[in-house]
Amino acid sequence: MHGEYKIPGGKLVVVDLDVQDGVLRRARVAGDFFLEPDEALDAVNDALNGAPAATDATGLAARVEAALPEGTVMYGLTSEGIGIAVRRALAHATDWTDYDWQLVREGPQPPALHMALDEVLTAEVAAGRRPPTLRVWEWGAPAVIIGSFQSLRNEVDAAGARRHGIEVVRRISGGGAMFVEPGNTITYSLSVPQALVQGLSFQDSYAYLDDWVLGALGDMGIKAWYQPLNDIATEAGKVAGAAQKRVVGPEGRPGAVLHHVTMSYDIDAAKMLEVLRIGQEKLSDKGTRSANKRVDPLRRQTGLPRGAVIERMIGSFRGRYGLTDGKVTARELARAEELARTKFSSPEWTARVP
Repeated sequence: MHGEYKIPGGKLVVVDLDVQDGVLRRARVAGDFFLEPDEALDAVNDALNGAPAATDATGLAARVEAALPEGTVMYGLTSEGIGIAVRRALAHATDWTDYDWQLVREGPQPPALHMALDEVLTAEVAAGRRPPTLRVWEWGAPAVIIGSFQSLRNEVDAAGARRHGIEVVRRISGGGAMFVEPGNTITYSLSVPQALVQGLSFQDSYAYLDDWVLGALGDMGIKAWYQPLNDIATEAGKVAGAAQKRVVGPEGRPGAVLHHVTMSYDIDAAKMLEVLRIGQEKLSDKGTRSANKRVDPLRRQTGLPRGAVIERMIGSFRGRYGLTDGKVTARELARAEELARTKFSSPEWTARVP
């Protein structure tokens, strides 16, 4: 069995192993990490060999940690990362480069249609009718997007939204409310097979699917990191928030994961405060007293036009994993338009949690 795991902000860990009589055998760890002293690698392998195959990543990490020689130094490597790589091997997880990725980047579309496209395209990936897809959004109108489980009245100031002509839509994933305006945000979705995140915990899958973005921002001179559970942050503040939804596949297929991210390029913080109800508890949780300071736009940090930031992000993804240009099919669009009308524009869905 073979498993790979790119540690967020670190290096690649590769594990090859067998399972015999319910325990790990012939475990071999490799990668482009740094480890001192040399004999620490033998200690890691010895710690894995003989472990029950049902041991979770935390338990495997504890075995590794206990076996390391005194004074061991790991750089780009963690015991937790080794445990995750083992679990991915046991789960027969796939890697980014195992797929032919498709880019969907089309013109501005209504907020409700974007919600529907996420649901439809991820369902198509789950059914095996669409390759793994990176979709870059363009907003046709300003909007507030609330999470699947948020209370509409608690999150949105209805009068403020009407005053500014802002549509409110509810997405299928959890997480918090997002305020977007055309030209002021960068939003993208990843619709990926469940196999890509096999062996990862829910939290680890966020970091794993965000790692390429951290690299893209680094190429633009921004030191960014994943901040649990679902934020991308820099020294200047939060720049993005992510959300996920697991989609069940047809009978006999493992399903897919929707991972979508909204990044702040040039936010109008004053308008946002008139539309969103941002409570003091939420602000204190983020370690700040002002909502204006919660998000730091990419425009200021990169000094680049929005289009250039998007092109560099796409180029970074293509360079890592390959990416061919594609489009939403007529069948997918028809289904999405139907869902946008019957579900995502309906008061019943938008106010399902009043």
